[in-house]
Amino acid sequence: MTAAAGSYVLGVDSGGSGLRVALGAIGAEKPVATVVCVEPVRTGPAGIDAGHLLEQLLPAVDELRAQAGERAEAAAGLSVVAVAIGAAGMATLGDQLRAELPAALEQALGVQLLALAADAVTAYAGAVGQRPGAVVAGGTGMIALGTDLTSWRRADGWGHLLGDSGGGAWIGRAGLDAAMRAHDGRRGGSVALLARLEAVFGPAPELPGLLYPRTDRPALLASFAPEVAACAGDDPVAAGILRDAAGHIAEAAAAVCPEHGAADEPCEVALTGGLFRMGDPLLVPLREELARQLPQARTVPGSGDPLTGSLRIAEAMATGELRLPLHPTLLCVPAYGPGRGRP
Repeated sequence: MTAAAGSYVLGVDSGGSGLRVALGAIGAEKPVATVVCVEPVRTGPAGIDAGHLLEQLLPAVDELRAQAGERAEAAAGLSVVAVAIGAAGMATLGDQLRAELPAALEQALGVQLLALAADAVTAYAGAVGQRPGAVVAGGTGMIALGTDLTSWRRADGWGHLLGDSGGGAWIGRAGLDAAMRAHDGRRGGSVALLARLEAVFGPAPELPGLLYPRTDRPALLASFAPEVAACAGDDPVAAGILRDAAGHIAEAAAAVCPEHGAADEPCEVALTGGLFRMGDPLLVPLREELARQLPQARTVPGSGDPLTGSLRIAEAMATGELRLPLHPTLLCVPAYGPGRGRP
C-alpha cells in the first residue's frame, strides 16, 4: 500500500558540518520545513554512532512538526511515512546505523519505511533523480557514482591519502607542494602560490607544524584550493594543477557512466558540490576533459543537493516508485527485503 498525497516524509543529510533534516509532503516540490543541527554525528570504534544520530534527529522532528504548523499537543498526529538518511561514511562506517535505526525509528516515529544511503547516493538522487546517469560529487573529497538502474558503479571517494583525486584537498595539497618547491628553489615551484601560502598560513617553514598535528587535515588542505584557482589566470603552475584535477575528475566520471541514458538518450553527468563553485578556472578544463573522455555524455548542473536527494528517495519509497538499485551498503532499504519487491 502506498502513501497518499498529504502524507509526509523525512530526508536527512549527515556530514562533517552537521546534520540537516527536512520534512517534505508527498507531491510537493519543496520541503515544508528544514532544521540544521550544527554538531556532526560522532564516529567511534563501531562506526557512525546511531545513538548520537537519534539524539539529534528526534528533537529535530519535533521542531519540524512545530514549523509545519502543528500544535504541540497534536504534533504526534502528523504522519511521517518514510525516512531516508544519507550519511558521509555510510558505506564503510554504517553497520551500527543499519543494525539499530530500523527498529528505533519504528518505535519512536512509527515509520516502517527507512532508507540508509551513502551521501554519494543521495547526491545522485538530488542531482540526477531516478534516471540512468552519473554524478560527480566534489568538495573536500571527490567521488563519482553512476547507475544504469540495475547496479551502482563507484569510482574514488577513498579519502585524501588513497584517492579523492581532483578534489579540494587534492588541489590544495598540490598547490602547497608547488609553493614549498618555490620556497626551496626546486623545479615545479610557483612563486605566486608561495605568496598565497605565506598570506594565508604564515612563514612556509612553519606549515608542517601547523598542518600535521591537525585532525582536520583534509579540510585545511582544501581551504587552499580557492587560492590555486585565484592564481590560475596568471600562473601556469596553478593552471596546470587545475588541468590535472579536471583530468582526474573526468576519469572518475568515465569509469562510472553507463553507456546510455534513459530511452537511449545521451548519459547525463551531473556535477554537484562546493568544489565546482571555483568557476571557470576548474570548469573550463573540466568541460574539455569530459568532452574528450565522455563524448557520448551530456554534462548537466545538479538539480538538487544531497538533502533534496534524501527527500526524493523517501518519497519514492512512500509511493512505491523507488527505481534506484538497492545495495547492502550504498542504498539499504530493510523493508524491501533482499529482492526488489515493494514494501
